[in-house]
Amino acid sequence: MDYELQRCTRRCSVTGRELAPGEVFYSALIDAGAELQRLDFAEEAWNGPPDGTLGWWKSQIPAPDARRVHWAPNDVMLQFFEELQQKPELHDMRYVLALLLVRRRVMRVEDTQRDAQGREELVLYCPRRDATYRVVAATPDESRVEVIQEQLASMLFANAS
Repeated sequence: MDYELQRCTRRCSVTGRELAPGEVFYSALIDAGAELQRLDFAEEAWNGPPDGTLGWWKSQIPAPDARRVHWAPNDVMLQFFEELQQKPELHDMRYVLALLLVRRRVMRVEDTQRDAQGREELVLYCPRRDATYRVVAATPDESRVEVIQEQLASMLFANAS
């Protein structure tokens, strides 16, 4: 199952108003059954996270010449990582996100082991949550690499362009 998520629309999902450069806004990842949806809200239209929210964050619309991309907060990324545990068809995306969290030093690799099916697993520890996770080492094939990159960017970059 693939998720088609759009990047920041630069429009408030409540009012439809275009968000201006420098303006503060909120984004929420919503569990919409078989898909995940990203909604962006102008600051004045934000009344807290909607029902079904997996994670949310506050950000700012970048200036047109801005180049730096900001990740969603670590807690949002961790929540999404945990939600992916319930979606075995996205094990390769979970693996990529786990590697990103290790790179960002949110998690650390404690060990590698084999699961009951003989697949390699990473044993990861997250001090922030005092939790240990097992992640199947599922390197995505070439056809999935770009899809996973786009999905993670659209969901977890605060100002992906």
